[in-house]
Amino acid sequence: MTFDSPPLPTRRADLIERLKAPHTYDIAIIGGGATGLGVALDAAARGFSVVVVESHDFAKGTSSRATKLVHGGVRYLAQGNISLVREALHERTRLLANAPHLAQPLPFVMPSYQFWEAPFYGIGLKMYDALAGKAGLGSTEFLNRAETLQLQPTARQCGLRGGVKYWDGQFDDARLALALARSAARAGALLVNYCAATGLVHEGGKLVGLHVADRESGQTLTLRAKCIVNAAGVWVDQLRLLDGQAIGREAKPMVAPSQGVHIVVDRSFLPTDHALLVPKTGDGRVLFAVPWLGKTILGTTDTPRNDLAREPLAFREEVDFILGESARYLSRAPGPADIKSIWVGLRPLVKPSQDDGDSTQALSREHTVLVSKSGLVTVTGGKWTTYRAMAEDVLDSCFDAELLAKRPGGVTASLQLVGAQPSVHKISDAPGLHLYGSEAAAVEALPGAERMLGGGLTDAMVRFAARHEYARTVEDVLARRSRLLFLDAALARTLAGSVAELLEQENGVDPRLADFLALADQYLTLPA
Repeated sequence: MTFDSPPLPTRRADLIERLKAPHTYDIAIIGGGATGLGVALDAAARGFSVVVVESHDFAKGTSSRATKLVHGGVRYLAQGNISLVREALHERTRLLANAPHLAQPLPFVMPSYQFWEAPFYGIGLKMYDALAGKAGLGSTEFLNRAETLQLQPTARQCGLRGGVKYWDGQFDDARLALALARSAARAGALLVNYCAATGLVHEGGKLVGLHVADRESGQTLTLRAKCIVNAAGVWVDQLRLLDGQAIGREAKPMVAPSQGVHIVVDRSFLPTDHALLVPKTGDGRVLFAVPWLGKTILGTTDTPRNDLAREPLAFREEVDFILGESARYLSRAPGPADIKSIWVGLRPLVKPSQDDGDSTQALSREHTVLVSKSGLVTVTGGKWTTYRAMAEDVLDSCFDAELLAKRPGGVTASLQLVGAQPSVHKISDAPGLHLYGSEAAAVEALPGAERMLGGGLTDAMVRFAARHEYARTVEDVLARRSRLLFLDAALARTLAGSVAELLEQENGVDPRLADFLALADQYLTLPA
């Protein structure tokens, strides 16, 4: 199954009119990140009536701030979590097949500087291959010193003994989220960004609807649904608290947010299509250096965070840690002046029951689905690679709780997303039309296809974002429809005025240029 062109329009006035129409949906989803959008697509593809409301933009939070890896979880193998690794490996294959323009295989090199490292990690990676079986992307190989340097020419040479090469996947997270949203819309779902859930509606102790507010007009509406899914990521506990208060039951927090910081530098620091992995840094974390859209991503950290800011700031010690560890493994060490962008994501890690600890490195990366006494279905945890399996689990929980009448099994395992088309380009290449897949011709048909703004972005791409990809603000375009804010915040800043003019022409509303300029400054500024 696949979705064909032409692309659906996303004119906001039409979306709001549909939202106003009296209707009881089968399922209403709060949250337009990877999980909520995955549930929307699964439910709509089964024929359920679906509405999704997102308080900001789709994938504004955690879902656009991943390390851009589609992986089976090598480190979970070391923890003995075989079932999680096996599931993720098979979901990895499905994701790469269903969105080949946005997700592709990526080879990794793990350099070894101690005599025991290559055999120790190599054996583990051979087990990784075995668990993948036919879903494997390539065989693990042991490398000598010369082979390691051929694949990683900027690896630190002093003390280098050899390495191990293995395979995982890479993707463009925000554009994949957008593909999920647009695929769900193709299947009949109504999705509205910048529409916040402001309250829950209970009748006789049962959840029957929610109050929402259009953040552009300020208009409030009440939506009714048989089943309401709370997929608000690190913010799920806020909704669970509202639900608990309404039915007189205390809802204990289930999420312990963990902050992951990423730094972007020029491709010259890693001039290869092979990612570099350090499996255990000085403090026991994992360090990645990943080629992505013509730049290099360095990361990540794993720091407990109690506040839930929409735009969390990096701590200086996190930036120093990433730069310091990079200097231990790269012959040319990036410094503060080399940073093109700093961005931070909050992971919704699931607390074990009765847990009062502060560490997030040991918390569960698996997802959890809970159904409250009133019928609020909450899903959190997990990772991008397994979004599709998470969505199936959510639907199963809705069926088990008799909130929805069970329908035949999901079809998303083989459902290709909007734009799906094998690409001759790699995700590590500079951004361009190849990221639109089969919709590239539709983009080129719009006015301004020949006018390059910079960073691979054209006038036509901005117009396509406004007409077909739900873009409302300069940030929507430069952070998530294109990825320039994440790749080169200074360049994104210089293009912001031109993008604002185009969006105002297309949408007729304030594209919030000043807000974006302030945000770009944040992505450029080293923490104190």
